[in-house]
Amino acid sequence: MFRETIQKVVDRVDGGLAGVLMGFDGISVDAYTKPQAKTDVNTVGMEFAHVLGQIRKAAELLEVGHLDEVSLSTQNLRVAIRVVSEDYFLACVLGPAGNLAKARYLLRVFSPAIKAEL
Repeated sequence: MFRETIQKVVDRVDGGLAGVLMGFDGISVDAYTKPQAKTDVNTVGMEFAHVLGQIRKAAELLEVGHLDEVSLSTQNLRVAIRVVSEDYFLACVLGPAGNLAKARYLLRVFSPAIKAEL
């Protein structure tokens, strides 16, 4: 159901490898991975779900407002994460040279459609 939207995000980003809609509990709702990707997007999402929960708590304690997005760049991949609702986030995994700015933009654009379907 959400796979088509996730695939649109991944396919429109230079260097896009995979995407996932996941709950903050680490359970994947739907995902898409390009055939050439060697990254397990569900494992990436599960690991970041815990970290995102900690970031959300820190934002609340600091009274800086709700968490909207997080971006991460490592030597081997880049990850853009957009909070869709109180319970879910949408993530796009890219290669190390992937266009992180475009991934962030597309996640912001497609998040309302995903939220409406939840």
